[in-house]
Amino acid sequence: MIDHSNRGSGSVTRERILEIAEQLFHERGYGATGVATVLRAAGVRSGSLYHFFRGKEALLLGVLARHLALLRIRVFEPVERATDDPLERVFALLQLYMRNLESSGFTLGCLVGNLALEVADTIPTARVPIDRYFDTWSGEVQRWLEAAGGRLPADADRPALARTVLAVMEGGVMQARAHRELRPFAAAVGQLRSYLESLEARARRERTESGQSPSGEGRRPDPTRRGINGSAWRTW
Repeated sequence: MIDHSNRGSGSVTRERILEIAEQLFHERGYGATGVATVLRAAGVRSGSLYHFFRGKEALLLGVLARHLALLRIRVFEPVERATDDPLERVFALLQLYMRNLESSGFTLGCLVGNLALEVADTIPTARVPIDRYFDTWSGEVQRWLEAAGGRLPADADRPALARTVLAVMEGGVMQARAHRELRPFAAAVGQLRSYLESLEARARRERTESGQSPSGEGRRPDPTRRGINGSAWRTW
């Protein structure tokens, strides 16, 4: 719900425009959302929008910047509060996306993923913030994989694993939307879990053979029962 009070505040007006534009780009796509539609939905005049943004492309860049700025607060912090286990955080994250997708009736995907497909070739200035978003997303997952320490083999490529998690999320969202059910997404997550468990098993064998003790955090109960709020689909 947008707060339409304090209309005299420039920062409030700018934030309202960005929030509404983000919502409409997510629901309809960039190309199908006109500036006039954003103005009506935000309850502002054209002068207010053009005071902050030189045009629709500038508005898009503002939406992408805001989306990235809120990524950790909206997505990663709730997951980290739900579990201390760094590897289970990966699956809590993916389950959050599955719940959000289901709650939207399979109509909404990943905002930045959608925009990447729609505008990356036609609006070159959008490529940098899109790449930065995906780099930040996978970088957060990489931190968890690194925090797992000796639970994963020393030669396991953490950055590549983090990118694999990103690919599972993006591909899972697309397949679930296409089929209007979670099974394709859940199957991909299951394969990822099997692979990470095989890496954990190899790391245990290697530790046993070398006589080393494990490092990193121990396994915790399934974190997805600890109540991550998955109702706000616009947090993607």
